[in-house]
Amino acid sequence: MSELGFFGVLAISVIGIFVLIAIFAPIIAPHDPRIGSVLQKLQSPSSEYILGTDEAGRDIFSRLVWGARSALTGSFVVVLLAAIAATILAFTAAWFGGIVDNLISRVMDVLFAFPNMLLAMLAIALFGSSQWIAAIALAIAYTPYSMRVIRSVAIRERRLPYVAASRLQGIRGNVVVVRHMLPNVYPHIINGMTINFGFAMMELSALSFLGMGVQLPNADWGLMVSSGKQSLINGSPMESLAAGTCIVVIVVCFTAVGEKLRDRSLGKVR
Repeated sequence: MSELGFFGVLAISVIGIFVLIAIFAPIIAPHDPRIGSVLQKLQSPSSEYILGTDEAGRDIFSRLVWGARSALTGSFVVVLLAAIAATILAFTAAWFGGIVDNLISRVMDVLFAFPNMLLAMLAIALFGSSQWIAAIALAIAYTPYSMRVIRSVAIRERRLPYVAASRLQGIRGNVVVVRHMLPNVYPHIINGMTINFGFAMMELSALSFLGMGVQLPNADWGLMVSSGKQSLINGSPMESLAAGTCIVVIVVCFTAVGEKLRDRSLGKVR
């Protein structure tokens, strides 16, 4: 942990706090984030409403707390699915090489031609607006990026003497990959997931902002930035400001941790 430096430890601490907020959202949130009253709309911060209320009279703080669960869960689904798919494809390509490697690489090149947001929008147009549809589409879009990094490291591992020695002992290929190669490549997979997490959150929030992700009255940070636009114009910026700040803080923290982990792993490689 000390190798990450002060800012790395601080970033991990902030991430941990947000994760705890998401886990204990039902306990922390003082009000139902989905229900409001027009009689209480656009209330200023008070003892009852810590950050005030939105245009529908819903408690902004409660929606911010529940929005952490939506934002973190959706982003985690994106990076996890992308990492699993990329790891399977990368090790398959690295182990078999030749035609198999070329075929997988060409398929990944085709996916590279589609911008992440465009692929997500196409999926939403076909299957409807949903955070999970958007998350799956983004996971597919992220797979080529992760696959290339993992494949290059896996090929390097494939050429090391311990792999040839394991094969000479009659150990099956899948056992060599899972028990010996994967643990050595695993840090690079985690690095990629950490860095991609911030990008995934930004893009999921952007889709919710455009009305293509989480739908009202559910709570989500990107959706709160969108629904708070009119209040911002009318002089009540708290909803958009609070949600936008949370997005920025989480993205910066995950990016900082990812960069530290990458520099650490590259240092060991050198």
